[in-house]
Amino acid sequence: MHLTSLSLSHFRSHKRVRLNVDPRPVAIFGANGAGKTNLIEAVSLFSPGRGLRRASAADMARRPEALGWKIAGSVQSADGAHEIAFTSEAGAARQVKIDDKAASQVALGKLCRVVWLIPAMDRLWIEGAEGRRRFLDRAVLSFFPDHAQAVLDYEKAMRERNRLLKEQVRDAHWYTALETQMARAGALIHANRVATVARLSEAQKATETRFPVASLELTQTEGAIPETEKDLREAFAESRFRDIAAGRTLVGPHRADLYGVFSAKGVPASDCSTGEQKALLISLILANARALAQDLGAPPIVLLDEVAAHLDARRRAALYDEICALGAQAWMTGTGPELFAELGDRAQRIEVCEEGLESLVVQGTNTH
Repeated sequence: MHLTSLSLSHFRSHKRVRLNVDPRPVAIFGANGAGKTNLIEAVSLFSPGRGLRRASAADMARRPEALGWKIAGSVQSADGAHEIAFTSEAGAARQVKIDDKAASQVALGKLCRVVWLIPAMDRLWIEGAEGRRRFLDRAVLSFFPDHAQAVLDYEKAMRERNRLLKEQVRDAHWYTALETQMARAGALIHANRVATVARLSEAQKATETRFPVASLELTQTEGAIPETEKDLREAFAESRFRDIAAGRTLVGPHRADLYGVFSAKGVPASDCSTGEQKALLISLILANARALAQDLGAPPIVLLDEVAAHLDARRRAALYDEICALGAQAWMTGTGPELFAELGDRAQRIEVCEEGLESLVVQGTNTH
């Protein structure tokens, strides 16, 4: 799975961009602030959701015009070539078209698989559980495109239940229908997460790599995780009075957490060095890509923002070797071409420069 072309119009710092690319990795270099991350953010929108920055459509519009933006690309997938376009007019919600027909986020997720690692994830193991749930759910979505709908259904019902809790409603009849909806969606969310953790663990252990294996476990903030629809219904009912006192729902998949351990050392990921935590994250992203390649017959598109700068030469070369062995079109950013020297002619190169308030893209360069 890879892009063969990418065009941007009034997206972030890019006024006009047109790229033709092949299946090899894409090395993007340029000064800080030139617009490198904006380029791979555009690629991240080829998967469901709000992209790697989780930005609104309005925030993606080029300033100061704010006229709206468009991204288009040709995707080569297992079932052939497809034309995909995204548009947002003057801050309106993003619209998706596949082969010139309006399409849903689920349809997009079934066609395109994109995984990424960005600097904001570097503190994943030491910050709150919300970030780890989001990281896990991104991986889940790559395996189960319908997962996003289950999450939306669960969150919508939970918002209604939380409103009742805040209003101190005690009549059980008001809660039953909402808790049934939450239990149905919540059981699917949990099952998808469990299956994804198993796939990531299996993919890590199945291949020798220079990156450490992360042992993963799905946990909950407190108590045992209600796993089945019946378990969840009972847990919601039993927790009502406690939830009324708190004004919010205290049990369910929205309280889950991802616990990681540096397997070879038996050390929790949260206690590892910064370099080890980064290596564990890279291991998981590679495992995600490897598992998808096994399941779908082709690797996903991989986005790695500023990943090379934090690796020594040995690990950097190992990362590039793994990406090339996987056959993934990895879009990678760095400040200079020397960070991609180990790739040699295995990659295509793009330089991003800044001229005034506009990013300029030069394809096929190796140096300034």
